Amino acid sequence: MDAKDAKIKIEKLRSDLHLHNHNYYILNAPVISDKEFDYMMKELEKLEKEFPEFDDPLSPTKRVGSDLTKGFDHIVHKRPMMSLSNSYSIDEVDDWFERLKKALGNERFQVVGELKFDGTSISVTYKNGLMVRAVTRGDGTQGDDVTANVKTIRSVPLRLQPGDWPDEFEIRGEILMPWEVFEKINAERAYNEEPLFANPRNAASGTLKMQDSKEVAKRHLDARFYYLLSDNLPYDNHFDNLQAARRWGFKVSKEMQLLDSLEAVNDFINLWDTERKKLPVATDGLVFKINSLKQQLNLGYTAKSPRWAIAYKFNPENACTPLKFVSFETGRMGIVTPVANLEPVLLSGTIVKRASLHNDDIIQELDIHEGDWLYVEKGGEIIPKITGVDKSKRPEDAPKIKFVDRCPECGTPLVRIYGDAAWCCPNHYGCRPQITGKIEHFCARRMMDIDGIGEETAELLFSCGLVERIADLYDLTFEKLQTLDRIGEKSAKRILDGIEASKKVPFERVVYALSIPNVGETTAKRLAGYVKNMDTLLSMNEDELTSVPDIGPIIAKSIFNFFRDPININNITRLREAGVQMSLSSDKLEAGNNRLEGKVIVISGTFAHHSRDEYKDIIEREGGKNTGSISKKTSFVLAGDNMGPSKRDKCEKLGIPLVSEDEFLQMIGEG
Repeated sequence: MDAKDAKIKIEKLRSDLHLHNHNYYILNAPVISDKEFDYMMKELEKLEKEFPEFDDPLSPTKRVGSDLTKGFDHIVHKRPMMSLSNSYSIDEVDDWFERLKKALGNERFQVVGELKFDGTSISVTYKNGLMVRAVTRGDGTQGDDVTANVKTIRSVPLRLQPGDWPDEFEIRGEILMPWEVFEKINAERAYNEEPLFANPRNAASGTLKMQDSKEVAKRHLDARFYYLLSDNLPYDNHFDNLQAARRWGFKVSKEMQLLDSLEAVNDFINLWDTERKKLPVATDGLVFKINSLKQQLNLGYTAKSPRWAIAYKFNPENACTPLKFVSFETGRMGIVTPVANLEPVLLSGTIVKRASLHNDDIIQELDIHEGDWLYVEKGGEIIPKITGVDKSKRPEDAPKIKFVDRCPECGTPLVRIYGDAAWCCPNHYGCRPQITGKIEHFCARRMMDIDGIGEETAELLFSCGLVERIADLYDLTFEKLQTLDRIGEKSAKRILDGIEASKKVPFERVVYALSIPNVGETTAKRLAGYVKNMDTLLSMNEDELTSVPDIGPIIAKSIFNFFRDPININNITRLREAGVQMSLSSDKLEAGNNRLEGKVIVISGTFAHHSRDEYKDIIEREGGKNTGSISKKTSFVLAGDNMGPSKRDKCEKLGIPLVSEDEFLQMIGEG
């Protein structure tokens, strides 16, 4: 085939595949089989490889994802992405409707009722019918450029269907993970010993921020679009503009309705309060908008949200189901947690069988007896919560649930943690789940990032006598791993490569990986930045530890006791000998001068020299503390462009100084 014929064939295949994508993902009406579609795709891939001169970044073959990216650029939104004011009762929606009537006087108006999809917000820009950019909501004024990842989502058109679309426009929507995909991915993550996603919203958001768009493509994300913006819209009302968007190839919810009265609005709420449970994607409420764009303009905005729209949030789903039994489970730090094992019940698209009861105080407060029927609640989250007991269904003479007095794993008598509701097993170095939990924690991604060692592998390594302490990991060899039934040659190599790579993990993550009681990721980072090296940390007494920002007497006592235990000292000695980092890197030692020590700083707006995340790291590096909200404790606000008016007003009211980007850089010696 010569180049001329190849070009004709490539263009024909691309056109046909775009049409079939539209039929399948938008119209849900495929006209060819999956096998035929795959054959056409492979043929196109082959031709594009043979004739690279006809490359097209919007080819259907690009849906499978591109090469790794090094991060996301921050893009300022042309039009700010504001949030909606929320309501939690029909009465609040009714009040909003009455305010509209009053504000619009005698004008007739219509309201558009829509589903509020529970995903991650996206803004996609098109020029001349082609997608050019996709940006997350971010902070409302700027977001992350995730164009490469959004291109992999088959329900987002790369090239529009013929129509009356403007030369340039922006369309906003939600990126979603369908329930079916969510359940499948969580099942795979459980099998691979990876942490489960809490809900489809978090899964969709996390997926969209992945650095490898090939991996994004494997997650099968979906999208729904709900708002069109342009200087040249085809219609003067919201509803018709979205119907036009549907014709152009966008997935617009068929459930949206035009509502002419308050009664119709209330009927819409009552309908979807139950019908939403049948949808293939997660929803957490409804949205109501004035249909007329002219009326929207006249009604305007508050500082935070449009007056012409309101969100109605559904009450969390709940059910009443029988308690089968309460199990008691010992965790990594020795805390014993009671768990209610329930008759399975469907809530928010998933089957709930278990729910944590947290501690003995909760059991006593709820007054739970054997055989009780328990109320379990779950809104958008997958983690269920026990909220009450239906005592009318309680069997006669049913005994109360009693908290165990010995560790369910090793039989050691439990001790009550001072100032806490928890009971703890003090056998920290002889209790199986505590040992294996510490091994798993040490190897996890945010700690030492040793690939291939999750919960099951940690259990296997311990039960076979290969790893009893975290330092034992560095004594593993290929020959030792090959003796284990479930670890093959590739798995063994992956584990050993991960162990070798972990020797370069920064000191602050090493501190977090040690499982020091009461020391989480943020505290570990602050502690490491303050002490600079392990020797200093080992030598500090409780009073010295309390001088570290954010470390009080209880945490100081935990740290002090941890580093006085011979087992922990031996572990650290062996980790040091293995080559694990025991001090801050030279660049961090040179950079940190504690010029912001004791300062509480809020970051607001957009910046020219560093990203917001980079400024957060700089503040921590210089001994300061970054917080998200302004209060009397705020030392100053690092104020960039487009700082929100509400934050500016609050600063004026509280007398909080505003520091510009250039002033801040001067302050830390980067001016």
